[in-house]
Amino acid sequence: MTEELWFKNAVLYSLDLETFMDGNNDGTGDFEGLCNKLDYLHALGLDTIWLAPFQPTPNRDNGYDISDFYGVDPRHGSSGDFVDFIHKARKLGIKVIIDLVVNHTSDEHRWFQEARSSKDNPKRDWYVWSAKRPADWNKGMVFPGVQKATWTRDKTTNEYYFHRFYEFQPDLNTDNEDVRKEIARIMGYWLELGIAGFRVDAVPFILESAPVDGKKTVMHFEYLKEMRRFLQWRKGDAVLLGEANVLPKESKKYFGEDGDGIHLMFNFFVNQYTFYALASSDTRPLIKALEATKDIPAGSQWAHFLRNHDELDLGRLTEQEREVVFKRFGPDKNMQLYDRGIRRRLSPMLGNRQQTELAYSLIFSYPGIPVIRYGDEIGMGDDLSLNEREAVRTPMQWSGEAQGGFSKAERLVNPVIKDGYYAYEHMNVENQRRDPGSLLNWMTTLIRIRKECPEIGYGNWEILDTGFKEILGIRYIWKNRILFIWHNFQEKSLELVVPEKQAGASRLIDLMNNIESTLDENGRHTITLEAYGYRWFRAYTD
Repeated sequence: MTEELWFKNAVLYSLDLETFMDGNNDGTGDFEGLCNKLDYLHALGLDTIWLAPFQPTPNRDNGYDISDFYGVDPRHGSSGDFVDFIHKARKLGIKVIIDLVVNHTSDEHRWFQEARSSKDNPKRDWYVWSAKRPADWNKGMVFPGVQKATWTRDKTTNEYYFHRFYEFQPDLNTDNEDVRKEIARIMGYWLELGIAGFRVDAVPFILESAPVDGKKTVMHFEYLKEMRRFLQWRKGDAVLLGEANVLPKESKKYFGEDGDGIHLMFNFFVNQYTFYALASSDTRPLIKALEATKDIPAGSQWAHFLRNHDELDLGRLTEQEREVVFKRFGPDKNMQLYDRGIRRRLSPMLGNRQQTELAYSLIFSYPGIPVIRYGDEIGMGDDLSLNEREAVRTPMQWSGEAQGGFSKAERLVNPVIKDGYYAYEHMNVENQRRDPGSLLNWMTTLIRIRKECPEIGYGNWEILDTGFKEILGIRYIWKNRILFIWHNFQEKSLELVVPEKQAGASRLIDLMNNIESTLDENGRHTITLEAYGYRWFRAYTD
């Protein structure tokens, strides 16, 4: 029964430990600090946290260069601190998902140190090697314009190793059965410590055979099914949330034809067309994107997001569509990254409170689960003086105290935002808690309303014909409950006429305001949508 799947109606909060809260005042966030803020997250109404990597690391790529999969980096505390955190989260009814980064390791990981020590070492085949530099050594980079190669010569054995990401992140060879067994051990270890699942980093690269000697690469979706089987043997309700920026027709392979693949996937395709709609006021391409991602197994789910810890990737848009988004949300070259994306936070990118509300109301209304990036609930800004993706990785702004209440240390892992409209003195949790009209209190209300609308998580949905390209309308039906949600992407108010046949009800009750719509003498509902407005209605029949 799909209604027994907890993740169908979850609200996910994404945070990076090092920039969330510093408990011991050394300048870097840690588990002690996060534990101290769990009550805040609980009060927001959140039920699931996704933690970025916190394992031991040289930290050359925001912790994604892991040097030991079975521990906690000393900067963040100890394994005991992790268990204390899980215990407190469980008491508050909050589930925890952690990153599973097994496409690559740090070049300082002992496995790679052994593998590079000689061609005969047993760990040699845990990575991908080539005696000669492949012809495509500078093709297929994940970070074009910054990364220079995907094959790098190792001086010890004078052979080349493969890396989709930076040269200090050599790819693991998942075609090696021993590597896949080790991945299962990693999963088993963290499941025993009480987590609810994994956000699987770079899923396509885990499944793809490396391009050695000009051979055509092969995608091994059976590896994903192996991971799913192991996960459910160990913990029946644990989930895999996949990062795979693929086209809709390819996504079905990740979910599995029988729903035996990944449980949840980030919907990058809809994400990109959401920003195109926000930039252009034209919902027609967005509607096509939603429809293109509709057909997934009943036990699967999409995860919808606006911003994350990376750049806003626009690679799936046409060149013309991408230029529209760049012009509206990232016009300066300093705002763009990797020739495909924008490195800005949501609120400064959208530029006003109305569109920020519209955007979050929108992803909360999409078929799937919503994901909130830490700081977005207060409208945090970015720091474009920082390199690459670090611009959106500044510390959480808790108060107007020094360092935004994040830490008492003089030097932080990343500087807090001190200047302008988004400075911590003005934009912080403490100020917004006391302001009934703040974005924080609005977001708390939105989360509550979403939790009260299981139709979105479990029901069937369809796009409504509104007669306006600027208005997106969705209807959900589940267990005789009907939910209508409309969003206006236009900068002026629009009047929507909803005939009784489409509404299927004589009364529509607004879930956000004390407003009721009844049929007029012509048997129609008239709904006014303000500029960048949104309305959530539940249908009632007399």
